[in-house]
Amino acid sequence: MNKRKDYVFVWPIYTRIIHWLIASSFTFAFIFSLYENLLNLHVAVGIIFGLMLVYRIIWGFVGPQYARFSTLKLSLEKLKFYFTEKVQNRYREIPAGHNPASSWFTIIVLVVGSIISITGLLLYGIQEGKGYLGFLNDHYYMYMDSLFNIHKYASYTLLVWAIIHVVGVLVEQFYHKTNMIFAMITGYKKAKGEDSKTGKYKSGLTWTFLIISAMVFFVSVDGRNNPFVVSKYKQHDYKHESFTYYSECGACHKPYPPFMLPASSWERIREGLKNHFGEEISPTMTKGENRISINDQTAIFNYLIRNSADKSTREISVKVMKSLNGARGRKSITKIRYWKDVHSSISNETFKSRKVKDKSNCFACHKNFDKGMLEDIDIEIPK
Repeated sequence: MNKRKDYVFVWPIYTRIIHWLIASSFTFAFIFSLYENLLNLHVAVGIIFGLMLVYRIIWGFVGPQYARFSTLKLSLEKLKFYFTEKVQNRYREIPAGHNPASSWFTIIVLVVGSIISITGLLLYGIQEGKGYLGFLNDHYYMYMDSLFNIHKYASYTLLVWAIIHVVGVLVEQFYHKTNMIFAMITGYKKAKGEDSKTGKYKSGLTWTFLIISAMVFFVSVDGRNNPFVVSKYKQHDYKHESFTYYSECGACHKPYPPFMLPASSWERIREGLKNHFGEEISPTMTKGENRISINDQTAIFNYLIRNSADKSTREISVKVMKSLNGARGRKSITKIRYWKDVHSSISNETFKSRKVKDKSNCFACHKNFDKGMLEDIDIEIPK
């Protein structure tokens, strides 16, 4: 016997929790992805999204009757009839479980969502060199753009279908008067059928996933110091790696990471030392900081070329090389198309501000830049 007259208890609390976690985690992950410095939050919420999809797949086999895949109505004929009846009969009777449209939407969420989650994990390892899959960066860095495009367009695809789904729910609520909005809040649906029942082991399964998800989320938010997010890249000590580079170049400016520019760029800089960004660098100069001996020049540029973008699998190195597309490197990173694209949203006023002063002052916005770290979490644009 049903608990409420004219209503069926369709969605137990566990199903509702997972439904809203899938919806909210995808929404927040999408929003966080729009901000470069919120990558750690994007990843943390994305992990929740992925784990909830895994749970929903398992729930589709062992969950209560209305949540099981066996009850989904995936016939194209039923889908056609559903929309035909929807137009012709405003107050038609609705099924207790998934209707044909929501059945297809469930499959779309699970399939497209899985693509998003898998490519996201691979991207985090291959492009960012982070997490348990960071080791993949060494051999598969060339696929980062392809993975990014799949991840991006799959996310936009799911967003479009989510909007369609929400519109459909609103039509049911306000046009067909089925109280559909409240079904996934109260668990009750205005339909005919038997109330759904859950057992203790299903409750245990749900709480296990929720606890694991919460633990992974909180350690991932840190963004630095745990196996889920730790970077394979270590901080550089330029003083130790090349004291000549650190002391001679560092006499005028902080040392820039060699992997930002290709070998051809460093060679152009060496060729142009007579006009090195407005200064003359020469072994015969009398002014101390502008005098660098031939031997020291050779040592400096050998170090820079050994560690140039050509030799690195870091995201910035790979994208700089792709941006150049075989052309000889520029003398300045700010003249390279990839740099311009990444910084296109930053106003000239910001670059000219008292705290930044110039486009080449990467140190102003990138914390730990002088240690060779370009972490998204470290980006802080001065105001």
